Amino acid sequence: MAGVFFYIILGILLLDYLVERILDWLNSTYWSDRLPEELEGIYDQEKYSRSQRYERIKQKFSLILSTLTFLIMLVMLMAGGFGWVDAGIRHFTNHPIPAALLFFGILGLGSSLLSMPFLVYHVFVIEEKFGFNRTTVKTFILDHIKGLLLSIVLGGGLISLIIFIYESTGNWFWLIVWGVMTFFMIFISMFYSNLIVPLFNKQTPLDPGPLRDAIEMFATKVGFKLKNIYIIDGSKRSKKANAYFTGLGMKKRIVLYDTLIQDHTVEELVAILAHEIGHYKKKHTLMGILLSTLQTGIMLFILSLFIRKDSALANSLCQALSGLSGIAIKQSFHIGVLAFGLLYSPLSFFIGLVMNRISRKHEYAADRFAGLQYDPVALMNALKKLSVNNLSNLRPHPAYVFFYYSHPTLLQRLKALEKFVTRNV
Repeated sequence: MAGVFFYIILGILLLDYLVERILDWLNSTYWSDRLPEELEGIYDQEKYSRSQRYERIKQKFSLILSTLTFLIMLVMLMAGGFGWVDAGIRHFTNHPIPAALLFFGILGLGSSLLSMPFLVYHVFVIEEKFGFNRTTVKTFILDHIKGLLLSIVLGGGLISLIIFIYESTGNWFWLIVWGVMTFFMIFISMFYSNLIVPLFNKQTPLDPGPLRDAIEMFATKVGFKLKNIYIIDGSKRSKKANAYFTGLGMKKRIVLYDTLIQDHTVEELVAILAHEIGHYKKKHTLMGILLSTLQTGIMLFILSLFIRKDSALANSLCQALSGLSGIAIKQSFHIGVLAFGLLYSPLSFFIGLVMNRISRKHEYAADRFAGLQYDPVALMNALKKLSVNNLSNLRPHPAYVFFYYSHPTLLQRLKALEKFVTRNV
């Protein structure tokens, strides 16, 4: 049975890699050196050519990184690398919690060391070349130190709690863990901007003035209670602009990147925020939490079937990671979770497709809200400006959109919004 699991895992990894390559190739068939007719009035020829070069370089970079990652995973699996790591840890401790923390810590460190040169190249070469990067070496280093400490505190604490529950309750652990994960997810949703963001960015309340007056006027019009409007120093790291809505209840807030304010008019900014408010008014935020909670529950239930203590299935799953090495791997929570994660990836992939489809539907609905309640032309202009300033690929292959995009393409969104413009003419 262990051999069957081993070859299934290998097949999943290979299939995943091939699907990524096929989708990348399909996407590349839509590239063009000449400005397509449907993009006239959005891109000019020079800017469009620049966006195509940006897309080509990013895809080549992604190909190298994903190929290297795929090959390392193959070697680790076939040589029983995960078993060797586990065996080395067993020389120091057999306690399930520190053993798991060390195991995931070593794998995480190895992954970080592998990806670091690529991340440095992406930030300081690719993004720099196209005029996006504003990250200093100091900020880059501090970000990773803070991220590492945050992973140790939050990630390590959560893993420790989950294993404690598993060891204490046995087969029904998934129900309790589901409750813990749901609480954690809601807590983070409410307090992310208060607790996590300040570790990396400075948030300041939007000053009184025409923009704040326009935002508050619109919020009052649509019955959206809003006290917290913040500006975040996104320019500290990149020229790319963004805005987001976060929190629940009295903790909800709207956050604008300073780069967004620099590049857009008051009307465009209010239109963007009208879109974000639309998500809340249409209960997309709540639906997202409910769907994520359901997805987590399904995953934990299936996981509980695969890691039951002293079961033949759980033992076979752990032994699958010995690969062709013949090393005997002791059944444990962390080995079982790793093997299950590799087997679960196809189901996770299909769930992701469903979630992306729902997300795209929600984006259309939020656009409609902004178009009806505020100004469709202002939103269209804002979306065009965001895409052009970020050198976005505006003609992705439909299959690429289906598999990867959580938002409709710009042209799809503009086409939907044009209905409101036509209606008001």
